[in-house]
Amino acid sequence: MSKVLVVDDSATMREMIGKLLKENGLTVEMAGDGIEAQAHCKSAPPDLVITDIVMPRMNGYELCRWLKADASIKHIPVVLCTSKGEEFDRYWGMKQGADAYIAKPFKTAELLDTVRQLLK
Repeated sequence: MSKVLVVDDSATMREMIGKLLKENGLTVEMAGDGIEAQAHCKSAPPDLVITDIVMPRMNGYELCRWLKADASIKHIPVVLCTSKGEEFDRYWGMKQGADAYIAKPFKTAELLDTVRQLLK
């Protein structure tokens, strides 16, 4: 069973995405910011990371760059899932190494299809 790390400073958003993923057969871990996510990735790397961008301590761009810079975990797909929906934000996210970019509010099918495709 694939393990997904959901990183968002909003507990409500973490729970909502986590519930959706669990209902679709995935194991879910959660972190409130990039620093917590780093600890998860070092101790037990997930199969995929879904992260918000705007968070305290370490934002999603920084987390994505950190993941992609570490040879032992750079293979982990990163989905930026954020309210920053401008074209420049999407461009910048992909430049940081993100594998996918989903703007909030998102359709559940869009998120699930993206996750399934990246976990193949």
